[in-house]
Amino acid sequence: MRELEVFRLVLPFGRRSETLLVKLTDHGGMTGWGEAVSPQPKTWSRLEETLAARLIGVDWEHPDTVLGGDSAVDMACWDLWTRMRGVPLAEAIGGTRTSLMATVRLAPDPSLESLVSRVNQQVCAGYGHVTLDVRPGWDVEPVRAVRQAYPALTLAVDCGNAYSEQGQLVALDSYGLEVIERPFAAGDVYAHASLQDEVAASVAVEVASTAELDDYLTVRAAKVLLLRPSAFLSLSDARRAHDRAAAAGWDIQCAGGQGAGLARAATVAVASLPGCTLPCDVTQPPRQNQIVTPIVGANAGVIAVPLTQSGLGHDIDENRVRRLAKDSFHA
Repeated sequence: MRELEVFRLVLPFGRRSETLLVKLTDHGGMTGWGEAVSPQPKTWSRLEETLAARLIGVDWEHPDTVLGGDSAVDMACWDLWTRMRGVPLAEAIGGTRTSLMATVRLAPDPSLESLVSRVNQQVCAGYGHVTLDVRPGWDVEPVRAVRQAYPALTLAVDCGNAYSEQGQLVALDSYGLEVIERPFAAGDVYAHASLQDEVAASVAVEVASTAELDDYLTVRAAKVLLLRPSAFLSLSDARRAHDRAAAAGWDIQCAGGQGAGLARAATVAVASLPGCTLPCDVTQPPRQNQIVTPIVGANAGVIAVPLTQSGLGHDIDENRVRRLAKDSFHA
């Protein structure tokens, strides 16, 4: 590896979230990019003080041999490695799909009428799958309103780990939900298992390691893995979680809705794996937040998997990266 550059961006629209971009350049001048969305506070200093020394001047044969311990560095290594070999990332990690169905995620709304109108807009735009964010006090009534307006719509809810009792969640189940995502606190495997025994909908859990997933698998606490590639230290770790969940007969939904576009692109690559059977959650952000071409998002409820370009499959607007960067370093 010849060069490492890291950029800290505060995205200008939406929730103005912070993201870190990693650019790796090999001795031949080819580059690979990675992204850490909402990074941990020590990520910047670790990249600058520790990981740079491990990467610069080091030759490696495969991304799995890079001792980075950072998801953005791992993504950049995969992007570089696949670009050097002229293959798409999706193909390199075992993806088999050329396109993905998408879900659209809708946040709580002050008005039920407004919520139903927003659902109507998305259905008219081509979405056949909608995920409603629900919370205690905003759950049964909005789900009932949407179901009454759209009896045949495939509907899921994301509880954001906000519930402590299952009563309202069992009530939601009567409205023909496909999935109840993240109902209880992460790691409470027995609460999830108890709910799964009570409802017809599939309970979905989110994990950041195969060890966490094994805890849920052991007690059959769910039927769906909500797989967020950026939560894992490496794409290979995310692939191993996919393999374990698929082998257990679980469905898998990939998610990655924030950031400047690179993490979304990696999510699409992982979602092309054969076990990712549920619609992908990469709801398109404001265009002003993306630094990739083409934009990562859905068109009429379908996401294309880029298979005609190597690596992540998107070009980087480096001039825009440098304009948006609030801080950067070069090693």
